[in-house]
Amino acid sequence: MDFAQYPLPRQFAQILSIVYNRRLPMDLSAIQSALRERNIDAWLFYDHHHRDPIAYRVLGLPAGLMVTRRWFYLIPAQGEPVKLVHKIEAGHLDSLPGSKRQYSGWQELFDSLKAMLASYRDIAMQYSPNNIVFTISLVDAGTVELLRGLGKNVVSSADLVAQFEATWTEEQIKTHFSARDSIDAITAASFKEIGKRVRKGGTTEHEIQQWFMEAFRRENLLTDDPPIVAVNANAGNPHYEPRADHPVPIREGDLVLLDVWGKKDTPGAVYYDITWMGFVGKAPSGRICQVFDIVRDARDAGVKTVTDAVSAGRRIAGWEVDRATRGHIKKSGYGEYFIHRTGHSIGTDVHSNGANMDDLEIHDERQILPNSCFSIEPGIYLPEFGVRSEVNMLVRNKSAEVTGNIQREIVII
Repeated sequence: MDFAQYPLPRQFAQILSIVYNRRLPMDLSAIQSALRERNIDAWLFYDHHHRDPIAYRVLGLPAGLMVTRRWFYLIPAQGEPVKLVHKIEAGHLDSLPGSKRQYSGWQELFDSLKAMLASYRDIAMQYSPNNIVFTISLVDAGTVELLRGLGKNVVSSADLVAQFEATWTEEQIKTHFSARDSIDAITAASFKEIGKRVRKGGTTEHEIQQWFMEAFRRENLLTDDPPIVAVNANAGNPHYEPRADHPVPIREGDLVLLDVWGKKDTPGAVYYDITWMGFVGKAPSGRICQVFDIVRDARDAGVKTVTDAVSAGRRIAGWEVDRATRGHIKKSGYGEYFIHRTGHSIGTDVHSNGANMDDLEIHDERQILPNSCFSIEPGIYLPEFGVRSEVNMLVRNKSAEVTGNIQREIVII
């Protein structure tokens, strides 16, 4: 939520914004402990014109800060952090602990950066080799070249970012289950609403989407985008969007895909995100049932891969889950029709910065961390129809669970 639109004193508005959007104070001891566990000498944050929103969230800086000059913030694995700021924006990092250096000219910047990094070799930054984890790779190539020119080994902060951006507190876990209770109930009711409307004069994808949004308002749910309601060939487009100016009717004999995501309208709340399939009529065709069964079993293979690894205490990366689901679909002869990753990290944004279940778009080697949540949502997208089945998984230290209802058969509407 943007509180800038309200006529509040600036300081009060910033406080409200921090509370609502979970820009919590930086946890210096936890960051330094994480660096030591990974044998990384330091984590260097750098920004100019808000190119790195991750830095603001991890450090707890206000997102509305006016940044016209470069700043750097170095957190060593041990010892005091160091700030480097321009003299005309000297107070930008004053909310953070550590000593402060100032510069105005480029030579001062270079000399100060060289001095503050002198004792460290392996420096984590928002960087990913070969831009593999592109959502993390935010530092420009020139800055990386500058540090390498100083003899530094720039390593990826991807696992650090996952730990501090995509793991949940106990209170956040409660908000996920609260969103689940509301969304599972709304989704079940939506199938009944579709059936009632189809048999009493008809309805459209967009009308059912708006029915969802009204239900969200009643249940105190927020969403960054309305849910997807897609029939037949439209369900074959993974990011299809119903439109009021192009209403598509839902009729007897139609296959319906519902992709629904939302979170409670409370500070720090996290998302719940599911996809279910329904059929308007007595029974779907044999081919639709066959494709659904393949997708369902691929989903379950991914779930089993996670639960088996976590219960055995084995470290597991996102790519392994994708490989399990994709392997099942490939064996069934539909590999070319599964065109996206198996799943994504979930947090205060529906797509968060933890491990994705991905060995297609990227080879995601990030570890699935305790107290993290993600989707498993394989799909098969054919010209005439598409099928996707999506569940959320929450991982704890020694267990993993699907957090909501699990679809076993196509819902008969």
